[in-house]
Amino acid sequence: MSDLKLLSVDEARARMLAEVSPLQAETISLRAAIGRVLAQDVTAVRDQPPFDASAMDGWALRSADAPGTLAVVGESAAGHGYDGELAPGQAVRIFTGAAIPAGADTIVIQENATRDGDRVTVPATAVGDSVRPRGGDFAAGAALLTAGTRIDPWRLSLAASAGRADVSAYARPRVTIVSTGEEIVEAPVAPGPYQIYDSGAPALAAMVEAWGGVAAKLKPVRDELDAVIEALRGADADLIVTVGGASVGDHDLVRAAGEALGLSMKVASVKVRPGKPTFFGVLADGRRMLGLPGNPASAFVCAELFLRPIVMKMQGGAENLPMASAKLAEPMKANGPREHWMRAQLAVQAGELRVRPYRDQDSSLVTVFAGADALLRRPADAPALNAGDVVEVLPLARA
Repeated sequence: MSDLKLLSVDEARARMLAEVSPLQAETISLRAAIGRVLAQDVTAVRDQPPFDASAMDGWALRSADAPGTLAVVGESAAGHGYDGELAPGQAVRIFTGAAIPAGADTIVIQENATRDGDRVTVPATAVGDSVRPRGGDFAAGAALLTAGTRIDPWRLSLAASAGRADVSAYARPRVTIVSTGEEIVEAPVAPGPYQIYDSGAPALAAMVEAWGGVAAKLKPVRDELDAVIEALRGADADLIVTVGGASVGDHDLVRAAGEALGLSMKVASVKVRPGKPTFFGVLADGRRMLGLPGNPASAFVCAELFLRPIVMKMQGGAENLPMASAKLAEPMKANGPREHWMRAQLAVQAGELRVRPYRDQDSSLVTVFAGADALLRRPADAPALNAGDVVEVLPLARA
């Protein structure tokens, strides 16, 4: 067990992810695909555009006939093309997106032409002017979206333009969140004199949903071993996330409950501040279990560091942390022996990204986390820094 204790953040995350694989793929309608991760490439069933098309309203003609006055022989509009073939000296009225008639090789925009009845006078033009060539966006058979891509509205549009009505995506991981502790109650229940509202589990459920998972939140579990065991046993989930009870005190029963269900520990603790008691393992039935500290800020920091990568990998997405660089807005003291992820605020000053950590990093302060939009990473035993020094930050997704 000693080799599982006080692992670095990177080592702990690597050991967790080594126990996680993408879930099975399923076919879903394109309308249901927002936020899902592709399990197979999306390929085009035909060229786009499927024909040479006009990029402007104007006149389709043969460039060899310009400049000159031409006979108007028809019209081509979106969805209603001109079926004939242009002969020398002829032009067709055309609209944006419409198919260019056979024989035409250029477009003169309407502002540059003068029509008089069934005749139109056009200036000189070059081959291909205002023409969108067939397959200019993509060709039939092209891989437009690769497996592992998360679908957003823009990518959904691309899949739709490729003629896809459905896609293959990884199943959404089912995550059950279990809060423990006699002191925890859920609103609108009136708390007792020594109780507090559960602020950790609701936020963690929202995080899981934002990251593509399906979250279920159980009612807070009392500090009795049998009650915790039953809560864990009944969780219908790919991943169980516990909040509180992760340490080794007399009332910290989560590890013991996990062991009663055959928990194989992979990470026993992490050399991180906040979040040292964080643990991870695999239950005998294959369900993964992530134990987070009870203090909300500690739980949220460790959710960003560990829960997010796990949920992302389960659905075939990128599990790396989206780190960035920023300059310190003020000096910082040397760090202690544990890696410190500090709640901080980002700002752009003179075109540069600046970061300012909150002065009070107490892990119980929900107000600080609510105002933060980044976590500032301080390596273990990092030296003192001056204002302007470059540090690593993990931007937080804020509405």
